[in-house]
Amino acid sequence: MSAASPHPFESLTPQLVVEAVESLGFWLPGEPFALNSYENRVYSLTDEDRRRWVVKFYRPERWSDAQILEEHAFLGELTAASVAVGAPWADAAGTTLHHYEGFRFTLFAHVVGQAPELENPAHLFALGELIGQVHAVAVRQPFLHRPRFDIAARVEQCRERVLQARWLDKRQRESYAKVTHALLPLLEANAWPASALQRVHGDCHLGNMLGRDESFALVDFDDCAMAPAIQDLWMLLTAQSPEEWQMQLSEVIEGYETYCEFDRRQLAWIEPLRTLRLMRHSAWLTARWEDPAFPRAFPYVADSAYWDQHIRTLEQQRVALDSPRWLA
Repeated sequence: MSAASPHPFESLTPQLVVEAVESLGFWLPGEPFALNSYENRVYSLTDEDRRRWVVKFYRPERWSDAQILEEHAFLGELTAASVAVGAPWADAAGTTLHHYEGFRFTLFAHVVGQAPELENPAHLFALGELIGQVHAVAVRQPFLHRPRFDIAARVEQCRERVLQARWLDKRQRESYAKVTHALLPLLEANAWPASALQRVHGDCHLGNMLGRDESFALVDFDDCAMAPAIQDLWMLLTAQSPEEWQMQLSEVIEGYETYCEFDRRQLAWIEPLRTLRLMRHSAWLTARWEDPAFPRAFPYVADSAYWDQHIRTLEQQRVALDSPRWLA
């Protein structure tokens, strides 16, 4: 896309959003409310019967129809197994992926609730149970079209993307190249075998887990992939002391093992996954910069201080890969 070409999402006006949803047979008396989403465009809306919905417009050219429909099929399996997830609405023909004016979109029932508290043992146990329920269904069959977590390939893609970014000066570019070159053999030495890959949600951060009390639902499977089970668990472990970390781990795993056995050898893959997430985030920001929403939301990416901090963080990850925290 040339700099002079408008981004496809620029034409996604509130009126078009309403028209798209109403093309499915709904009537919307009010305006859609834009939610905090950048990869796709996501809106909250209410129909004439006061039912609340979330509509997602997929980023053009990111996923194929087959990849999106595989995500929807997984959500259908989970719903059939009574797992609390944000499942897609289907029309009378069973269609979940809809098209309007060149956009692909899906409608989801609104999930009510707040993010969990990761300092609360009961919440951690409940989240472990929820992810265990998801994985008990996930291991029944693999994804055929969704991405696979190949750490070497993903790191190399991120590395190339960042090294092409225009904001790094010569010193930063050299430092980034040096630290990522040093990280790659450490990541490969701690890589998971292909046999450890299974279907996962892929992005289990707090914003994708909603509920009340000790009952939560998992939403937004847009990043579902084939990855180790620990990918859906490690972001729940946020403590900064060994005692608190072990408490979090104990509650999460105890809840998880209500439904699924957990191989504790996967704990050794936390730091590689953390490193990959850090690298992917910066690469993602540079890859999406032509989308006007990104310079507005992430102006600091164009600041030299951001890249200095990112390089320092990767240096810290090199140390962490050599001596993972609190796994004894």
